[in-house]
Amino acid sequence: MQSQNPLIADFVKLANSAAGTFAGMTREARESARERAKEAFGGMDFVTREEFDAVKAMASTAREENEKLAARIAALEAKAK
Repeated sequence: MQSQNPLIADFVKLANSAAGTFAGMTREARESARERAKEAFGGMDFVTREEFDAVKAMASTAREENEKLAARIAALEAKAK
């Protein structure tokens, strides 16, 4: 038979409670820091990756169209001379 020492049992309960409290505080601190970072970066007008890729594709299309029009203008000018 094992006899339990009430002092040791109380100490174990205290340690378990402290560990749970510490884990909760860590989780709360992490969430708070994440929220503060979100607020700080939220006002900086960053674009999302999807928005960046869409504008990049639009610029590429516009560049190709510009090159075609420049070649067409050059051909019309050569024909006019």
